[in-house]
Amino acid sequence: MKKLLLIALLPLLLDAKSSLISSIPLPKTYIQNTDPYECDEDCMQAYLDKGMIFSFLAHAQSKLSDEKLDEMRVMNMATLNVGSQQISNEKVRIALLLPYKKIGKYASSTTNAAFAYLMTKTQPFELKSYKVESESEDDLKRALNKIEDDGFTFVVAPLTQNGADSIAAINPDIYVYIPTVNKKDAKSASSYIYYGGIDYKEQTNKLLQEAASPLAIFYDDSLISTKLANYEESAFSGGRSVKYSVPARTTNLKNYLDKNYKIANGSIFINTPIVKTGMIMSQITLYDVKYKNILSTQINYDPLLLSMTQIHDRKKMLVANSIIGNTNVLIETNSILSNDIVYDWINYTTTVGIDYFFNRMTNEDREYNLPMVGNQLIYQIELLRPSVSKFVPMDSQL
Repeated sequence: MKKLLLIALLPLLLDAKSSLISSIPLPKTYIQNTDPYECDEDCMQAYLDKGMIFSFLAHAQSKLSDEKLDEMRVMNMATLNVGSQQISNEKVRIALLLPYKKIGKYASSTTNAAFAYLMTKTQPFELKSYKVESESEDDLKRALNKIEDDGFTFVVAPLTQNGADSIAAINPDIYVYIPTVNKKDAKSASSYIYYGGIDYKEQTNKLLQEAASPLAIFYDDSLISTKLANYEESAFSGGRSVKYSVPARTTNLKNYLDKNYKIANGSIFINTPIVKTGMIMSQITLYDVKYKNILSTQINYDPLLLSMTQIHDRKKMLVANSIIGNTNVLIETNSILSNDIVYDWINYTTTVGIDYFFNRMTNEDREYNLPMVGNQLIYQIELLRPSVSKFVPMDSQL
């Protein structure tokens, strides 16, 4: 019953128009252990097997050595909002700086990602959002001053490139984490500004190791797509390359693909969003283009790719991915809020940044063992194949 009540309440709390996520904290549940006998991990597992969750939690007050058992402890404590009597009551306080008009749905989804992470901890927390109309220096500076006046020293700010440049120009003296921008694209040397954006250039470099000449590069008129296409053209040293801009309303690619011997037997690099990527891949098959492989960055690490394309369309495709190391607890807690950290890289990098700040504030172990180098989180990169129903490692058989 408590789980159902919590799930019902969370959307109401998160959709509130107030800048405060909730002015009244969710009540904590405390479980008193009245069992006079010791209970080892085998005993706790037995309680779980019998569905005796509260008996299990009564004995599982601290971290367990069995990884799977501890995962169940954390997941149930988060779902039932169970407080620990062994944790300090010092409150973790994080501000969210949200330019709603610029980031759209991510204003709510990054809030959910932050909230879901903190839900998995027993530490009391305050998560407060600050809405800004634009990413101008003036608007952001006013918001940062308000945040500082309210006593916050840690801020998560999902901004566009322009917003990140404005923050760098302001040069704040409170800690700001920008999950949407990579430091390679930033104009800041501030020790207070941290970056969590995925490194598309490093993903491209790894993909180009698998590329053959000629390299055909498809892109649209978006900023990230154009930047990637230009970078791929300059970074490819394995032979000849050719770029093709596919306008937004273009649906027939015959002029690009039919009997185009300039791209035969080479690699195809696709830098378009998932819907256009699906269209391009289906027409590559339609016009019987001969090629070595199809390459794409994080842009197309999306389960929609599996439903929008036929298996033979993507048989020779490689996708770079940096969303690695999520725990089941965080995945499931986000799922309660209808939030995705498995495929959505901005929600993922927001979670990783909250984890980094939480460690700074509490000295608790981090959930993600990702290095912070020069104020930029460094992500691993894996190359995956889109298989029948999921993405699998590059060397796996389809």
